[in-house]
Amino acid sequence: MAALSQPKPVPKISFIDLKAQQARIRSQLDAAITRVLDHGNYIMGPEIAELEEMLAKFCGAKHAISCASGTDALLIIMMAQGIGPGHAVICPAFTYTATPEVIALLGATPVFCDVKESTFNVDPASLSAAMGAAQAAGLKTRAIIAVDLFGQPADYDAISAFANAHELFVISDAAQGFGGAIGHRKVGTFGFATATSFFPAKPLGCYGDGGAIFTDNDELAEVMRSIRLHGKGDDKYDIVRIGINGRLDTIQAAILIEKLKIFGDELRLRQAVADRYTHGLEHHSKVPRLPDGITSAWAQYTLIVDAGRRDEIARKLAGQGIPTQIYYPRALHEQVAYNTFPVATGGVPISERLPREVLSLPMHPYLAPSDQDTIIAGLKSALLST
Repeated sequence: MAALSQPKPVPKISFIDLKAQQARIRSQLDAAITRVLDHGNYIMGPEIAELEEMLAKFCGAKHAISCASGTDALLIIMMAQGIGPGHAVICPAFTYTATPEVIALLGATPVFCDVKESTFNVDPASLSAAMGAAQAAGLKTRAIIAVDLFGQPADYDAISAFANAHELFVISDAAQGFGGAIGHRKVGTFGFATATSFFPAKPLGCYGDGGAIFTDNDELAEVMRSIRLHGKGDDKYDIVRIGINGRLDTIQAAILIEKLKIFGDELRLRQAVADRYTHGLEHHSKVPRLPDGITSAWAQYTLIVDAGRRDEIARKLAGQGIPTQIYYPRALHEQVAYNTFPVATGGVPISERLPREVLSLPMHPYLAPSDQDTIIAGLKSALLST
Protein backbone atom coordinates (compact mmCIF):
# COMPACT_ATOMS: atom_id res chain seq x y z
CA MET A 1 0.00 0.00 0.00
CA ALA A 2 1.36 3.41 -0.91
CA ALA A 3 2.22 5.63 2.01
CA LEU A 4 -0.17 8.48 2.63
CA SER A 5 1.30 11.82 1.65
CA GLN A 6 1.82 14.22 4.51
CA PRO A 7 0.34 17.71 4.22
CA LYS A 8 2.93 20.38 3.61
CA PRO A 9 3.58 22.60 6.63
CA VAL A 10 2.08 26.05 6.35
CA PRO A 11 4.86 28.66 6.04
CA LYS A 12 4.73 30.95 9.05
CA ILE A 13 5.20 34.71 8.90
CA SER A 14 7.19 36.24 11.76
CA PHE A 15 5.24 38.54 14.06
CA ILE A 16 8.49 40.39 14.84
CA ASP A 17 11.64 39.52 12.87
CA LEU A 18 14.82 40.41 14.76
CA LYS A 19 16.92 38.07 12.61
CA ALA A 20 16.35 40.19 9.52
CA GLN A 21 17.62 43.22 11.39
CA GLN A 22 20.63 41.24 12.64
CA ALA A 23 21.46 40.22 9.09
CA ARG A 24 21.58 43.89 8.12
CA ILE A 25 24.04 44.95 10.83
CA ARG A 26 25.55 41.69 12.07
CA SER A 27 29.17 42.71 11.42
CA GLN A 28 28.65 46.00 13.29
CA LEU A 29 27.00 44.19 16.20
CA ASP A 30 29.82 41.65 16.39
CA ALA A 31 32.43 44.41 16.38
CA ALA A 32 30.57 46.41 19.04
CA ILE A 33 30.24 43.40 21.35
CA THR A 34 33.92 42.51 20.79
CA ARG A 35 34.96 46.02 21.83
CA VAL A 36 33.14 45.60 25.14
CA LEU A 37 34.72 42.19 25.67
CA ASP A 38 38.14 43.69 24.94
CA HIS A 39 37.92 46.64 27.34
CA GLY A 40 36.06 44.64 29.99
CA ASN A 41 34.06 47.53 31.50
CA TYR A 42 30.79 45.61 31.62
CA ILE A 43 29.05 48.00 34.02
CA MET A 44 28.90 51.73 33.17
CA GLY A 45 31.51 51.34 30.45
CA PRO A 46 32.22 54.07 27.86
CA GLU A 47 29.37 52.95 25.61
CA ILE A 48 26.85 54.08 28.24
CA ALA A 49 27.77 57.78 27.93
CA GLU A 50 28.01 57.46 24.13
CA LEU A 51 24.53 55.94 23.88
CA GLU A 52 23.02 58.53 26.22
CA GLU A 53 24.45 61.35 24.12
CA MET A 54 23.10 59.76 20.91
CA LEU A 55 19.64 59.19 22.43
CA ALA A 56 19.37 62.79 23.67
CA LYS A 57 20.46 64.12 20.29
CA PHE A 58 17.98 61.88 18.46
CA CYS A 59 14.91 63.14 20.30
CA GLY A 60 16.04 66.60 21.34
CA ALA A 61 15.99 66.11 25.12
CA LYS A 62 18.67 67.76 27.26
CA HIS A 63 19.32 64.63 29.32
CA ALA A 64 19.09 60.92 28.50
CA ILE A 65 19.70 58.50 31.36
CA SER A 66 19.98 54.84 30.48
CA CYS A 67 18.67 52.24 32.90
CA ALA A 68 17.95 48.54 33.28
CA SER A 69 14.38 48.47 31.91
CA GLY A 70 11.39 50.57 30.98
CA THR A 71 9.86 49.60 34.31
CA ASP A 72 12.89 50.93 36.18
CA ALA A 73 12.67 54.11 34.11
CA LEU A 74 9.17 54.78 35.43
CA LEU A 75 10.17 53.77 38.94
CA ILE A 76 13.20 56.07 39.03
CA ILE A 77 11.18 59.08 37.85
CA MET A 78 8.58 58.61 40.58
CA MET A 79 11.19 57.92 43.26
CA ALA A 80 12.88 61.18 42.31
CA GLN A 81 9.57 62.98 42.79
CA GLY A 82 8.87 61.40 46.17
CA ILE A 83 5.78 59.46 45.13
CA GLY A 84 4.62 57.24 47.98
CA PRO A 85 1.82 56.34 50.41
CA GLY A 86 -1.18 58.64 50.35
CA HIS A 87 -0.49 59.71 46.78
CA ALA A 88 -2.54 58.90 43.69
CA VAL A 89 -1.14 58.63 40.19
CA ILE A 90 -3.63 58.55 37.30
CA CYS A 91 -2.92 56.08 34.50
CA PRO A 92 -4.94 54.41 31.74
CA ALA A 93 -6.83 51.19 32.43
CA PHE A 94 -5.90 49.85 28.99
CA THR A 95 -2.14 49.29 28.92
CA TYR A 96 0.54 46.89 30.20
CA THR A 97 0.92 46.11 33.89
CA ALA A 98 4.29 47.88 34.21
CA THR A 99 2.55 51.27 34.27
CA PRO A 100 0.46 50.83 37.45
CA GLU A 101 2.91 48.30 38.90
CA VAL A 102 5.55 50.89 39.70
CA ILE A 103 2.97 53.16 41.34
CA ALA A 104 1.87 50.36 43.67
CA LEU A 105 5.46 49.27 44.39
CA LEU A 106 6.11 52.70 45.90
CA GLY A 107 3.06 52.42 48.16
CA ALA A 108 1.09 54.93 46.11
CA THR A 109 -2.26 54.21 44.48
CA PRO A 110 -2.89 53.85 40.76
CA VAL A 111 -6.20 55.42 39.75
CA PHE A 112 -7.47 54.21 36.40
CA CYS A 113 -8.84 56.54 33.74
CA ASP A 114 -10.35 55.63 30.40
CA VAL A 115 -8.84 55.75 26.91
CA LYS A 116 -10.12 56.92 23.54
CA GLU A 117 -11.01 54.21 21.04
CA SER A 118 -9.55 56.27 18.19
CA THR A 119 -6.05 56.45 19.69
CA PHE A 120 -5.94 53.77 22.45
CA ASN A 121 -4.42 56.52 24.63
CA VAL A 122 -5.56 58.46 27.70
CA ASP A 123 -8.88 60.23 27.19
CA PRO A 124 -8.34 63.72 28.64
CA ALA A 125 -12.08 63.88 29.35
CA SER A 126 -11.65 61.03 31.86
CA LEU A 127 -8.96 62.74 33.95
CA SER A 128 -11.34 64.83 36.06
CA ALA A 129 -13.38 61.73 36.94
CA ALA A 130 -10.19 59.87 37.89
CA MET A 131 -9.06 62.73 40.10
CA GLY A 132 -12.50 62.74 41.70
CA ALA A 133 -12.17 59.03 42.48
CA ALA A 134 -8.78 59.70 44.08
CA GLN A 135 -10.22 62.47 46.24
CA ALA A 136 -13.11 60.23 47.29
CA ALA A 137 -10.54 57.67 48.42
CA GLY A 138 -8.76 60.29 50.54
CA LEU A 139 -5.71 60.47 48.26
CA LYS A 140 -3.67 63.39 47.00
CA THR A 141 -3.25 63.19 43.23
CA ARG A 142 0.36 63.93 42.29
CA ALA A 143 0.86 62.85 38.69
CA ILE A 144 -0.52 61.47 35.45
CA ILE A 145 1.21 58.74 33.46
CA ALA A 146 0.30 59.06 29.80
CA VAL A 147 1.06 55.97 27.71
CA ASP A 148 2.01 56.13 24.03
CA LEU A 149 0.26 52.86 23.29
CA PHE A 150 1.22 50.93 20.14
CA GLY A 151 3.63 53.74 19.22
CA GLN A 152 1.25 56.71 18.92
CA PRO A 153 2.01 59.70 21.17
CA ALA A 154 -0.70 60.61 23.66
CA ASP A 155 -2.56 63.94 23.56
CA TYR A 156 0.05 65.78 25.60
CA ASP A 157 -1.39 69.26 24.98
CA ALA A 158 -4.71 68.36 26.60
CA ILE A 159 -3.17 66.17 29.30
CA SER A 160 -0.61 68.82 30.24
CA ALA A 161 -3.27 71.53 30.33
CA PHE A 162 -5.25 69.47 32.87
CA ALA A 163 -2.10 68.69 34.85
CA ASN A 164 -1.02 72.33 35.00
CA ALA A 165 -4.47 73.42 36.15
CA HIS A 166 -4.31 70.95 39.05
CA GLU A 167 -0.57 71.25 39.88
CA LEU A 168 0.25 67.72 38.74
CA PHE A 169 3.24 66.53 36.74
CA VAL A 170 3.05 64.37 33.63
CA ILE A 171 5.17 61.29 33.02
CA SER A 172 5.33 60.07 29.45
CA ASP A 173 5.36 56.26 29.33
CA ALA A 174 6.92 55.90 25.89
CA ALA A 175 7.83 52.24 26.24
CA GLN A 176 6.26 51.73 22.81
CA GLY A 177 6.42 55.30 21.56
CA PHE A 178 10.09 56.25 21.27
CA GLY A 179 10.59 57.37 17.67
CA GLY A 180 7.17 58.98 17.45
CA ALA A 181 6.51 62.70 17.21
CA ILE A 182 3.92 65.45 17.48
CA GLY A 183 4.65 67.95 14.76
CA HIS A 184 8.38 68.62 14.89
CA ARG A 185 8.74 67.56 18.54
CA LYS A 186 9.86 64.01 19.13
CA VAL A 187 8.79 61.66 21.90
CA GLY A 188 11.22 62.16 24.76
CA THR A 189 10.46 65.87 25.07
CA PHE A 190 6.90 65.75 26.43
CA GLY A 191 5.85 65.96 30.04
CA PHE A 192 8.07 66.38 33.08
CA ALA A 193 10.04 63.27 32.14
CA THR A 194 9.79 60.42 29.64
CA ALA A 195 10.42 56.71 30.21
CA THR A 196 11.10 54.27 27.40
CA SER A 197 11.91 50.58 27.05
CA PHE A 198 14.52 48.75 25.01
CA PHE A 199 12.88 45.33 25.44
CA PRO A 200 13.84 43.31 22.32
CA ALA A 201 10.40 43.60 20.68
CA LYS A 202 10.24 47.40 20.97
CA PRO A 203 10.91 49.61 17.91
CA LEU A 204 14.38 50.29 19.36
CA GLY A 205 15.30 47.18 21.30
CA CYS A 206 18.41 45.58 22.75
CA TYR A 207 19.07 41.85 23.32
CA GLY A 208 17.83 41.79 26.90
CA ASP A 209 16.12 44.29 29.15
CA GLY A 210 16.97 47.97 28.95
CA GLY A 211 15.42 51.41 29.18
CA ALA A 212 16.05 55.13 29.33
CA ILE A 213 14.71 58.33 30.88
CA PHE A 214 14.58 61.73 29.17
CA THR A 215 14.22 65.15 30.79
CA ASP A 216 15.23 68.77 30.35
CA ASN A 217 15.34 69.33 34.12
CA ASP A 218 18.96 69.46 35.35
CA GLU A 219 18.14 68.86 39.02
CA LEU A 220 15.83 65.94 38.25
CA ALA A 221 18.47 64.38 36.00
CA GLU A 222 21.08 64.54 38.76
CA VAL A 223 18.75 62.89 41.28
CA MET A 224 17.72 60.16 38.83
CA ARG A 225 21.34 59.32 38.00
CA SER A 226 21.93 58.93 41.72
CA ILE A 227 18.88 56.71 42.21
CA ARG A 228 19.94 54.54 39.26
CA LEU A 229 23.15 53.65 41.11
CA HIS A 230 21.97 52.84 44.65
CA GLY A 231 21.53 56.51 45.60
CA LYS A 232 25.21 57.40 45.22
CA GLY A 233 26.61 60.84 45.96
CA ASP A 234 30.19 61.77 45.12
CA ASP A 235 31.19 58.14 44.81
CA LYS A 236 29.53 54.74 45.02
CA TYR A 237 30.16 54.45 48.75
CA ASP A 238 28.69 57.89 49.47
CA ILE A 239 24.98 57.06 49.72
CA VAL A 240 22.81 60.18 49.87
CA ARG A 241 19.37 58.70 49.14
CA ILE A 242 17.60 55.38 48.74
CA GLY A 243 18.20 54.07 45.25
CA ILE A 244 18.12 50.92 43.16
CA ASN A 245 20.46 48.89 40.99
CA GLY A 246 19.03 50.28 37.77
CA ARG A 247 22.03 50.42 35.43
CA LEU A 248 22.02 49.38 31.78
CA ASP A 249 24.68 46.79 30.93
CA THR A 250 27.48 48.13 28.75
CA ILE A 251 27.07 45.34 26.22
CA GLN A 252 23.42 46.33 25.69
CA ALA A 253 24.45 49.95 25.21
CA ALA A 254 26.93 48.84 22.53
CA ILE A 255 24.16 46.95 20.73
CA LEU A 256 21.77 49.92 20.97
CA ILE A 257 24.37 52.29 19.52
CA GLU A 258 24.47 50.23 16.33
CA LYS A 259 20.70 49.87 16.20
CA LEU A 260 20.15 53.59 16.78
CA LYS A 261 22.26 54.33 13.68
CA ILE A 262 19.59 52.67 11.49
CA PHE A 263 16.59 53.57 13.66
CA GLY A 264 15.45 56.49 11.51
CA ASP A 265 15.41 54.30 8.42
CA GLU A 266 13.56 51.56 10.30
CA LEU A 267 10.91 54.05 11.40
CA ARG A 268 10.34 54.95 7.75
CA LEU A 269 10.05 51.26 6.89
CA ARG A 270 7.53 50.77 9.71
CA GLN A 271 5.46 53.64 8.33
CA ALA A 272 5.49 52.01 4.89
CA VAL A 273 4.24 48.74 6.41
CA ALA A 274 1.48 50.61 8.26
CA ASP A 275 0.48 52.47 5.09
CA ARG A 276 0.22 49.21 3.14
CA TYR A 277 -1.95 47.63 5.82
CA THR A 278 -4.22 50.66 5.95
CA HIS A 279 -4.59 50.82 2.19
CA GLY A 280 -5.47 47.12 2.01
CA LEU A 281 -7.75 46.91 5.04
CA GLU A 282 -9.44 50.28 5.55
CA HIS A 283 -12.63 49.19 3.77
CA HIS A 284 -12.81 45.87 5.62
CA SER A 285 -11.89 46.61 9.23
CA LYS A 286 -11.43 49.47 11.68
CA VAL A 287 -7.79 50.41 11.12
CA PRO A 288 -5.67 52.75 13.27
CA ARG A 289 -5.80 56.40 12.23
CA LEU A 290 -3.32 59.06 13.26
CA PRO A 291 -4.51 62.60 14.01
CA ASP A 292 -2.98 65.35 11.89
CA GLY A 293 0.62 66.07 12.78
CA ILE A 294 1.15 62.80 14.65
CA THR A 295 3.96 60.38 13.79
CA SER A 296 3.75 56.88 15.27
CA ALA A 297 6.67 54.56 15.99
CA TRP A 298 4.28 51.73 15.00
CA ALA A 299 5.29 49.37 17.77
CA GLN A 300 2.11 47.50 16.85
CA TYR A 301 -0.49 47.70 14.10
CA THR A 302 -3.75 47.06 15.95
CA LEU A 303 -7.19 46.63 14.44
CA ILE A 304 -10.59 46.78 16.12
CA VAL A 305 -12.84 43.90 15.04
CA ASP A 306 -16.20 42.57 16.21
CA ALA A 307 -15.81 41.05 19.67
CA GLY A 308 -17.93 38.02 18.82
CA ARG A 309 -15.72 37.16 15.85
CA ARG A 310 -12.25 38.25 16.99
CA ASP A 311 -11.00 34.93 18.39
CA GLU A 312 -12.27 32.90 15.44
CA ILE A 313 -10.61 35.33 13.02
CA ALA A 314 -7.32 34.90 14.90
CA ARG A 315 -7.67 31.10 14.71
CA LYS A 316 -8.29 31.20 10.96
CA LEU A 317 -5.26 33.40 10.41
CA ALA A 318 -3.11 31.08 12.54
CA GLY A 319 -4.21 28.20 10.32
CA GLN A 320 -2.71 30.09 7.38
CA GLY A 321 0.59 30.69 9.19
CA ILE A 322 -0.33 34.28 10.06
CA PRO A 323 0.35 35.12 13.72
CA THR A 324 -1.64 37.70 15.64
CA GLN A 325 -1.53 38.99 19.21
CA ILE A 326 -4.00 40.49 21.64
CA TYR A 327 -2.66 43.55 23.46
CA TYR A 328 -4.21 43.43 26.05
CA PRO A 329 -6.72 40.68 26.95
CA ARG A 330 -8.05 42.38 30.08
CA ALA A 331 -8.36 45.91 31.41
CA LEU A 332 -6.01 46.49 34.33
CA HIS A 333 -8.68 47.13 36.95
CA GLU A 334 -10.14 43.72 36.00
CA GLN A 335 -6.85 42.00 36.86
CA VAL A 336 -6.68 40.35 40.29
CA ALA A 337 -3.67 42.44 41.31
CA TYR A 338 -5.44 45.75 40.62
CA ASN A 339 -9.15 45.14 41.22
CA THR A 340 -9.18 47.00 44.56
CA PHE A 341 -7.74 50.24 43.20
CA PRO A 342 -9.91 53.25 42.32
CA VAL A 343 -11.44 53.70 38.87
CA ALA A 344 -12.61 57.00 37.37
CA THR A 345 -16.07 57.97 38.53
CA GLY A 346 -18.53 56.69 35.93
CA GLY A 347 -16.24 53.85 34.90
CA VAL A 348 -13.90 53.15 31.99
CA PRO A 349 -16.18 51.57 29.35
CA ILE A 350 -13.76 51.88 26.41
CA SER A 351 -10.95 50.22 28.38
CA GLU A 352 -13.30 47.37 29.26
CA ARG A 353 -14.50 46.90 25.67
CA LEU A 354 -11.23 47.10 23.76
CA PRO A 355 -9.70 43.88 25.19
CA ARG A 356 -12.49 41.94 23.45
CA GLU A 357 -11.99 43.71 20.11
CA VAL A 358 -8.30 44.43 19.50
CA LEU A 359 -6.18 42.31 17.19
CA SER A 360 -2.55 43.12 16.36
CA LEU A 361 -0.97 42.07 13.07
CA PRO A 362 2.69 41.27 12.35
CA MET A 363 4.69 44.51 12.40
CA HIS A 364 8.41 45.07 11.89
CA PRO A 365 10.55 47.05 9.43
CA TYR A 366 11.50 44.01 7.35
CA LEU A 367 8.02 42.66 6.67
CA ALA A 368 8.05 41.84 2.96
CA PRO A 369 5.27 43.32 0.80
CA SER A 370 4.43 39.78 -0.36
CA ASP A 371 3.96 38.69 3.26
CA GLN A 372 1.78 41.73 3.88
CA ASP A 373 -0.31 40.83 0.86
CA THR A 374 -0.75 37.34 2.32
CA ILE A 375 -1.79 38.83 5.67
CA ILE A 376 -4.22 41.28 4.09
CA ALA A 377 -5.79 38.60 1.89
CA GLY A 378 -6.01 36.18 4.81
CA LEU A 379 -7.68 38.74 7.03
CA LYS A 380 -10.19 39.73 4.35
CA SER A 381 -11.07 36.07 3.87
CA ALA A 382 -11.40 35.51 7.62
CA LEU A 383 -13.62 38.57 8.01
CA LEU A 384 -15.92 37.44 5.22
CA SER A 385 -16.20 33.85 6.41
CA THR A 386 -16.56 34.37 10.15
